[in-house]
Amino acid sequence: CAYQDRCHKEVVSKLKDMGMIPIAIDTIIAQLIEDRFLNEERFAKSFARGKFNIKKWGKNRIVRELKFRDVSKYNITTALKEIEPEAYSTTLDHLAKKRLDQITETNTQKRRKKLADYLLYRGWESHLVYEKLQELIP
Repeated sequence: CAYQDRCHKEVVSKLKDMGMIPIAIDTIIAQLIEDRFLNEERFAKSFARGKFNIKKWGKNRIVRELKFRDVSKYNITTALKEIEPEAYSTTLDHLAKKRLDQITETNTQKRRKKLADYLLYRGWESHLVYEKLQELIP
């Protein structure tokens, strides 16, 4: 936990794998929270920032991954505020143009579909993806 922020679910899972009894797990988790080694809000914020900046994930994918890790709705909302709207739109534009250059398909409809599938898989909102498609492939 000192090396990298972790969510509660990861820590509990690791402790169970080590063969800890439930009472010991609860005690350890409480001590980690008290000593500020374990903080779900801090984890959610750093996770959202990292996945957006490094992996270029959209908000849908970030939300899905945080829900998978049992992060609360409040912490997810707080984490998404870490992403600047200006940077978000710039990243989508850059990612779409870069991917469009890589698509060798000549059929316009298939190019649109491949680009849309790629961006949707990365977690970008559908209305933003379709606006970008209209802009790049008229």
